[in-house]
Amino acid sequence: MGDGTPTFTVDDALLYMGFGKFQILVLAYAGMGWISEAMEMMLLSFIGPAVQALWGLTSHQESLITSVVFVGMLVGAYSWGVVSDKYGRRKGFLITAVVTSGAGLLSALSPNYISLIVFRCLVGLGLGGGPVLCSWFLEFIPAPNRGTWMVVFQAFWTFGTIFEASLAWFVMPRFGWRWLLVLSAIPSSVLLLFYVFAPESPRYLCLEGRKEEALVVLEKIARTNGAKLPSGVLVSENEIELAGKNVPTEDTQLLPPEDNGYETPMQMNPKAGGISSLLHLLSPELLRSTILLWIVFFGNAFSYYGLVLLTTELHNGRNTCHPEALRSKSHDGVSYKDVFITTFAEFPGLLISAFTVDRYGRKLSMAVMFFLCCLFLLPLLVHQPQRLTTGLLFGARICITASFTVMYIYAPEIYPTSVRSTGVGTASSMGRIGGMVCPLVAVGLVHGCHQTAAIMLFEVIILVAGVCVLLFPVETMGRDLSDSVSNSAQTDRSS
Repeated sequence: MGDGTPTFTVDDALLYMGFGKFQILVLAYAGMGWISEAMEMMLLSFIGPAVQALWGLTSHQESLITSVVFVGMLVGAYSWGVVSDKYGRRKGFLITAVVTSGAGLLSALSPNYISLIVFRCLVGLGLGGGPVLCSWFLEFIPAPNRGTWMVVFQAFWTFGTIFEASLAWFVMPRFGWRWLLVLSAIPSSVLLLFYVFAPESPRYLCLEGRKEEALVVLEKIARTNGAKLPSGVLVSENEIELAGKNVPTEDTQLLPPEDNGYETPMQMNPKAGGISSLLHLLSPELLRSTILLWIVFFGNAFSYYGLVLLTTELHNGRNTCHPEALRSKSHDGVSYKDVFITTFAEFPGLLISAFTVDRYGRKLSMAVMFFLCCLFLLPLLVHQPQRLTTGLLFGARICITASFTVMYIYAPEIYPTSVRSTGVGTASSMGRIGGMVCPLVAVGLVHGCHQTAAIMLFEVIILVAGVCVLLFPVETMGRDLSDSVSNSAQTDRSS
């Protein structure tokens, strides 16, 4: 510090040690959580039609089964984000795993429609913690590898959706929807089994002032990777600033100290309450980024989950206005083959995002994918043959998967450690609102013979999201987490 002793930060240490075996293990654990969320979300395409036929539900009751999951996720995304910023990332995803696995198993025992609605809402509450795992994984990755490995992390979601589609294709015709719910709850239970081995984020520990514990984690990373820590003493970015070093940090640059002294800003206090964290997200330094991120999350979730539901709705005959009696006799099933085919669109979506995210930047990659998605959906304004419909939905799914992947890379990069999980969690909550609304469009309007109106609504929302991406104040490609946040704050202030 002031006496000439060399120092290093968590960022310095991660960059010095590089990406290795430790990060692979962290990736595997976080990836299992991502698989769990993908499976629980994908099964919504199958459970609704199954119980609709079994219990004689209306289209609105069927769509509610999906909507209540997003209601729970809306609450959970913000709540678990605040918990993980205040009490640690590990505690955040422990609670989510317990709630998701427990409620998922209880859903399979639901004796009636009301109990199924309650348990699925609780599943959604647990699934809302998904962004916590995303932030946790991100905080172990050196900056040069961040874009590529976050794409790899998103691949676990793709694997989860494809595995769920395969599982449904095999299980539903033979054993029914209850067994599908039981099997889909297993991945979240696996998180509990290996929870004891999951380390706390060293960034979070440093922010808390628990440098000794952070150093223990960093030493474990060094041993596992066969590397060494940088020479010197571990310091937090706040200590560097207080010591008088003119180094921009992700927290101090957002809300600069008062002119009359070194007063620690509110956002640097990890024990700040949820309301304080939310107010920080809406402060002048972050307001523009936060509002735009909310809109993009809403549009992306609305379009992604809407496309998943449209895959079943546009292939079961409900998109044409047959008499009700004829529809119930002829079109009471789900085309598992078509769902399985369109789910594979996520693989090229991932490849596209991996190729573009660190070459052309986060903003351009997302915007182009949104606009291309609009083009693929345009012919569906009118009824198309089944093969053409499948092909168009396949192309749209590629684009929206790519934009979703890049969005989950970009979102954590624009917030400081002190509110990163809260920031991504609240943005994810806005996405859950999109998920709540999309069943009313993808199921309700299509059932009501209003396919044109449904697709038109998708077009407008996706187009608005693409424009908002272009309005983001900063491109974070290739920057340290501290650099990207500092520049974001400066750009917001100058806008």
